Amino acid sequence: MKLFRLMKLKMNSWAILSFLITIIIMMPILFITFEFFTRSSENWEHINEYLLNSYLFNTLLILFFTGLLTVFIGVSMAWFISAYDFPLRGFFKWGLILPLAIPPYIGAYTYNGILNYTGVIQSILRNFYQIEVNQKYFNIMSIPGAIFIFSVFLFPYVYLITKNFLENQSASLVENARLLGSNSFEIFFRIVIPISRASIVAGVSLVILEVLNDYGVVKYFGIQTLSTAIFQTWFGMADLGSAIKLSGILMMIVVVILMAEKWLRGRKKYSYSNSKVRPLKPVKLTGYKAWAIFAYISAVFLLSFFIPFIQLVKWTFTTYKQVLSDEFIGLIWNSTFVAFTAAAVIVVIALIIANFSRLFEGRVTNLVSKIVVLGYSIPGAVIAIGVLTLFIALDRQLLIFYQLIGLTPSLVLSLSLSMLIFAFVIRFMAIGYNSIETGFDKIGTTFTEASRTLGMTVTQTFFKVDLKMIKGAVAGGFILVFIEILKELPLTLILQPFNFYTLATKAFQYAGDERIQEAASASILIILISGVSIYIFHKVLEKEPG
Repeated sequence: MKLFRLMKLKMNSWAILSFLITIIIMMPILFITFEFFTRSSENWEHINEYLLNSYLFNTLLILFFTGLLTVFIGVSMAWFISAYDFPLRGFFKWGLILPLAIPPYIGAYTYNGILNYTGVIQSILRNFYQIEVNQKYFNIMSIPGAIFIFSVFLFPYVYLITKNFLENQSASLVENARLLGSNSFEIFFRIVIPISRASIVAGVSLVILEVLNDYGVVKYFGIQTLSTAIFQTWFGMADLGSAIKLSGILMMIVVVILMAEKWLRGRKKYSYSNSKVRPLKPVKLTGYKAWAIFAYISAVFLLSFFIPFIQLVKWTFTTYKQVLSDEFIGLIWNSTFVAFTAAAVIVVIALIIANFSRLFEGRVTNLVSKIVVLGYSIPGAVIAIGVLTLFIALDRQLLIFYQLIGLTPSLVLSLSLSMLIFAFVIRFMAIGYNSIETGFDKIGTTFTEASRTLGMTVTQTFFKVDLKMIKGAVAGGFILVFIEILKELPLTLILQPFNFYTLATKAFQYAGDERIQEAASASILIILISGVSIYIFHKVLEKEPG
């Protein structure tokens, strides 16, 4: 380890690149923080006095009840899958992850299409049973409807994290409780919930951050929240100052959530004093208990994936001739090009910083690694406003340079695709970084030390030894980032260049124009790509050793 202590004292290209990248990534957030306290706006007084309270109330109401529902659904699913064996358990184990393939905004307009007057449910009731229903009972475009949409499509975050935790817990905890006479409900509430608290909090925190990031659902349902307010003040009023103020408030909510998560997760920890931990073994169920659990999980799976997926497939078959055209091929190209480019940039940056943090451990590198993953916890609309503000300021500073080289537009950077890609890098850096960091953790530093002892430089060792050993983690991080960017809506809507559309933005545009069926082709393509990737990753995770 003496070799690495000496390396810590040297400022090499890895350190310089890491610090430079960190500063660039932090600039939009620092810029929006500065502008929040300095920029004034003529509309802000009106928004602050008459509208802000309703924005906050609606946002917090949706967050609270979505959090409760996702905890209930996710934890119950995780416990049933981990503790019991029942019909189709093997399928549901990975099938309950599939709702993540459907972005909530796609789920929102799909369910509205299913439940409205011309939808399949009311049409069957009218045409076959001559039943006319009260429309208010089928109106999903409300706050309760938004809570339902978020809950059924985001609960897998809680389910997946909690399931992975429970499956690796010692069976003796549950067995001892059973021997002491505790029934299933007592075991669940007295044993499972307390030991899983950190996992539950981690899962529901991701759900809350996803809800804060959402724009598609609340916009389509006509609900006034902080995210819709940011879009309205920018697009409707061309008031960047008010958009920055609202973004700052949204950032404050995120900070409070992250602090609460750290506090809740840090209060109690459960661990074992030795490594002889026998994983929880599912108990075989028979009779009504097995079929009751099967019915419950089936109902959740139907609502969260199967029903909306089948409806989208049906719409696709009825409208594909009108939708499939050169324009649609252009949408596929735009989406894949932007996602591929941004994912490649993210992977390269993640490799640089992760390798730097691994080789030069210390407070500074720890701070750098935390800063680069901060963007995933910040809503897309906030990042978009920060990046937009920064790029406009850069354009103004470079105006003389543009004139010297013969460029007439004053907003060259602000109208380019580079602004959107830069925002994607900030938003999704955490996904690529965490995957690559995990890969580095698995290989350790033994081979790196051996290579350095044989006279190779840090860079030579990286390309000839380290990179080859973590290529699986690199590929995994790239694919995960690619899929997330493919589904991203708020960032793309704000920062996309003129007349530049992706599958996500076009599907949302169709839905906003009440052309729900035409939106199906783009939506189903996003879901299929995401679903296949989720299945592949599930299989890869199952095969990987601890």
